[in-house]
Formats: sequence, C-alpha cells, structure tokens
Amino acid sequence: MSTIRPPRHATKIVATLGPATNTPQLLEQLILNRVSVVRLNFSHGKAQDHIDRAMMVRDAARRVGREVAIMADLQGPKIRVGKFTEGKLWLEPGAKFVLDGARTELGDVDAVGLDYKDLPRDVRPGDRLLLNDGLIVLVVDAVKGEAVHTTVVLGGELSNNKGINKQGGGLTAPALTAKDMEDIKTAMSFQADYVAVSFPKNATDMEMARQLCNIAAAEFGHKPGLIAKIERAEAIPLLEEIMNASDGIMVARGDLAVEVGNAAVPALQKKMIRMAREMDKVVITATQMMESMITNPVPTRAEVSDVANAVLDGTDAVMLSAETASGKYPLETVQEMSRICEAAEAAQDEQLDADFSGRKYTRIDQSIAMGALFTANQLGAKAIVALTESGSTPLWMSRHRAHIPMYALTSRLATQRRMALYRNVRPLLMDSEMDRDTALAQAETHLKKRGIVQTGDVYAITCGEPMGAPGGTNMLKICQVG
Repeated sequence: MSTIRPPRHATKIVATLGPATNTPQLLEQLILNRVSVVRLNFSHGKAQDHIDRAMMVRDAARRVGREVAIMADLQGPKIRVGKFTEGKLWLEPGAKFVLDGARTELGDVDAVGLDYKDLPRDVRPGDRLLLNDGLIVLVVDAVKGEAVHTTVVLGGELSNNKGINKQGGGLTAPALTAKDMEDIKTAMSFQADYVAVSFPKNATDMEMARQLCNIAAAEFGHKPGLIAKIERAEAIPLLEEIMNASDGIMVARGDLAVEVGNAAVPALQKKMIRMAREMDKVVITATQMMESMITNPVPTRAEVSDVANAVLDGTDAVMLSAETASGKYPLETVQEMSRICEAAEAAQDEQLDADFSGRKYTRIDQSIAMGALFTANQLGAKAIVALTESGSTPLWMSRHRAHIPMYALTSRLATQRRMALYRNVRPLLMDSEMDRDTALAQAETHLKKRGIVQTGDVYAITCGEPMGAPGGTNMLKICQVG
C-alpha cells in the first residue's frame, strides 16, 4: 500500500475583519492564503458596517473562485465598568474601590459606575473580581445597596469599559441581550453561515439563539450553524448538553481563563476538542493565538507551539482576532499561521483513529461515510469525494484523522459555505441539475484537473440514490482512474 501523505490545508483559519482588513484587495489575499471563515465581531461597529463587510467578503470570494463562511460573533452581555473622568486611572494594591451600579457621574480613584447593574446581586463578601482580563484583582468586602465595596489585591491601570469576571463564575447575565437579538436580524439579512453566541451557560441559551436565528432567517430559507463560545465557568460541567444544542463550539480562552484560571485552560482545550469531535461537532480554538503579531512581523515561539498544538489536538480551525482586525501585519499573520498549520499536519500520525473500529453506527448514511473512510484508508486512496446536500457525510468523515483529502460536492451554496469550516474538507459547488453518473464523471474530471489523481490512482466516492435528498447517502463506490 502506498504511503498516504497528510493533505495540505486541513486545518481552517478564521480571520476577524476590522479596520486593518477593510479593502477588497486584502480580503482576496486573505482568502487565497487559506482563510476559510471570516468573523464579523458585533462588539464593534454598526449594523451597516457588518452588512457592507459581508457583501465585500462575498464579492472577494467570488472573484477568487473560492467560497468562504461568514461567522457573526454576537457581543453578549456587557459585564463592564463604566467610564472615568480622565479615561483611565491607576489602582494601588490595598486601596479601597467601589463598583457602584447607581452611579451616574464619571468614575474616579474611589469609585466607578457599572454597565452591568446586577453585579451587586451576583456577589458576596470574599468573592474575587477580575477586571481587564484578570490584570486587576479586587476582593469584595461588602455589598451595600447598589454598591460593591472592594479592596484592590492586584493593582494596575484601569480604563473605560473594561470587563469584569467573577473568579469561579456565577454572574447571572443572560447570554442574549436586546442588542444581540437585533444583531441576529442583521446577520440573517446577509445569511451569515454561522452565529457565535457569547457566554452561554446552558443548552437553553443555545436553543433560544437557534429559535431567534431561524425566525429571522425564515424569509430567506436559511438556517445558520450555531457556535457556542465556551467562556464561562458554569458552561464546563454542562459541555455535553451545550454541544448537543449547538453545531459547534469555540474554545474562547480569554474570558474562560479569567474565570477558571490560566493553568486550567490547556487541559480544558484538549477535552473540548476531543468531545466536539466525538459528538460530531466542529470546534474553533481562539484567543491570543498570534497576539504578538498585532505589532510584530513574526510570532513568538510560544505562539507557534500554541497554534501547532491546537492542530495536533484536532481542532477544525484556529482563529485570529485583533491580529487581523486591527494589527499591523494581517496578511503576514495569516501566512505565518498557514505555515504552522501545514507543518503540524505533516507531522501527525498517518494512521486512522484507533477508536474508529470500536464505534457502532446505526444510520445508513453514517455507516456509508465510515465505510468510505475505512476502505479508502485500506486501499491507499488518493481522495474521498462526497456528493452531499446537507453536508452531514463530509462532517462525519472529517471527525476522524484519515489524512486523505476529502472533496464535498454540493448543489447548495449555503452547504458549500458551511462546510468551509470542516477540517480536511474542500467544498465545491456542482450543477443542481446533474444526474448521478454525470456528477461522478465530473468529480473525477475535477480531481484529474487539479492533479489530485492520475491514471491508476484509486479514490472513493459516496452519494445517494436518488440524488438530491438530504440524509440520503446510501452508496459507496471505489473508482480507479483510467
């Protein structure tokens, strides 16, 4: 059996758009350099800004001949301090400081107002509050009415609207705010392929988000994928139910680290990636992956290792935030991340997952997908092709480390875009009027044209009879190129 080399570009890159990536030309370059998903951060900008960027993304993708997914990332609850008279101040260790939900004037060295008015009801004496991503630590002394009296444990500079976390979790803020509900309508107006929900605590938060998305998208006949951002301590014990209510998760390491502690995050990241793959969900690893490249043209060695380890763990995608939204080197960051992903993929074990044969599959379409993986691996096939309407078959296959390039052909544009996030899947659009035999012949022509297969090579193909029915995959064919 010939040696199967890992495919290039299995792990996908998510790039956040912003002022640094606001031109059509740069967008084209990002897409050509492995960006498969663009993230629109609804914490910044107005509705029209996001609509304009989405249209720019669609146009750029069309020009370079490669569709990408658009992910609308909701802001979630604003658990933040208010503003200061001077815009910022310095808190000294040991100083007393009040977080006052009733305060209307600008903050000073003694006290500041709150965007999150329920904080006094969520805390009690002895609780530790972490501000500005944990750089400032306050311990609660007393709660008097709407005022939380604290002592500064770890001081530093505190500026306008910095975030507040409670160590160990426990803030009751709802995952979906009134602003999020309006933003969902905006995202559905341009048919965002994924909606990322910030700070979900349980499955109910995700179910509510799905209902709102489906209602807003009904007039377009669209249903987005839902991504749960795991960033609350309360979400960890409920990971399984949250995943069941979602299409995927984001390992949002910033807020999560503040709530559970930095040291706990690496093991949690591995656990979440493993769980997502076992439950047939997609997973994005995010936060500070290439942070130094916001201002520097090269990453640190620690960042290189961080990205590579996420790839080796089996993440579907690695995400860039400020690096591409406002950094000085957005294209260089994507290119560097692409090189790291490729090197990590090339170093992976080339055997099919050890747990592959120990699982039972009761659905015909899922059994066909697994059969294609097993057979292609045994025969040393150069590629697996899935003709798909819903994208389920490529998703199932992409959960396993087969190291054989997978090509997903679909007649549905929304399915093509959604599959852009799946690890090791290259989604392609085919003619919706095509019959099965023509589709199979075109698939082989495509593989030959791209140099993926040549005369004598073996590849596997899955499809359904009759064609066009979602969930109808019931055929596996092994082909040899003549």
